[in-house]
Amino acid sequence: MSLRQYEYALAVAEEGSVTAAAELLHVAQPSVSQQIRSLERELGVSLFTRTPTGLVPTVVGRAFLREAAVAVSASRRARATARAGADELVGELVVAAQMGLGTRQLPGALGALRRRFPRLEVTVFEEPNPAELERLGRRGVLDLVLVASPCDEATADAHHLGDEEFVVVLGTGHRLLAADRIELRELDGEPWVRFDRDSALDRVLRDVLRDNELAPTTVARVSQTATAVRWAAHGLGVTLVPASAVPHGHDHLARPVFPVVSQPVVAALRHGAGPAETALLELLRQEVWHKSAFFSPVP
Repeated sequence: MSLRQYEYALAVAEEGSVTAAAELLHVAQPSVSQQIRSLERELGVSLFTRTPTGLVPTVVGRAFLREAAVAVSASRRARATARAGADELVGELVVAAQMGLGTRQLPGALGALRRRFPRLEVTVFEEPNPAELERLGRRGVLDLVLVASPCDEATADAHHLGDEEFVVVLGTGHRLLAADRIELRELDGEPWVRFDRDSALDRVLRDVLRDNELAPTTVARVSQTATAVRWAAHGLGVTLVPASAVPHGHDHLARPVFPVVSQPVVAALRHGAGPAETALLELLRQEVWHKSAFFSPVP
């Protein structure tokens, strides 16, 4: 068995087909099929079963793939650690962020990291569902993740970076733009641009609406904070987002709220984090995690 075979099997499981896995890996389809058959022969088990919706792992396959993911991640990290020097760091770093967190801070930290270590490959993605981030963390495929909730101490080390205050974004010409801070009860009766129901951001908004006895009219649901802000700016409805998630050019439409709505920003690092994760953590600590750094409401 080889790590390459593990990577092929993981790609098939992720994509649900050999063809899609081959495209993902940039290799020929027969090569993937051959490696999977060879792996199954060596193991003496079937890793996948064909269904109307594609290839899915068998019970044995799922157990194998969990260990294969750990092995692939460990190999990648071992290579990065072995090649790390005082002025050089190579390998791959996989970073994830709960949607809405670190929207302005993470790019700055990653840019500084890449300038310091230009040979380091960094993959970053944003995920709205905290449960999915937790699942990926348990699989060992994430090196560092930004979350708002406490992380699983069995799989990661938590580092509190700061707190993120939420702001309400209003449409151009909205009656409440004259205020420096908006009382939440003043938003009663406003239509809302909300987020996917299983997202952490919509969970925050749902709690805010309930705690302040607001009866919302949901006019739209979106999957990106930038989309919510832009739609609110056009007057479709108001929205509530982390302050740093307000795109440039829309700061004048954002206002802090009272009672204050905020959440912690936690960097969760896998146990035994390598030099790349440690370097990124230190750069993130240097970023500003407070809304006042991003906009000043216009009276």
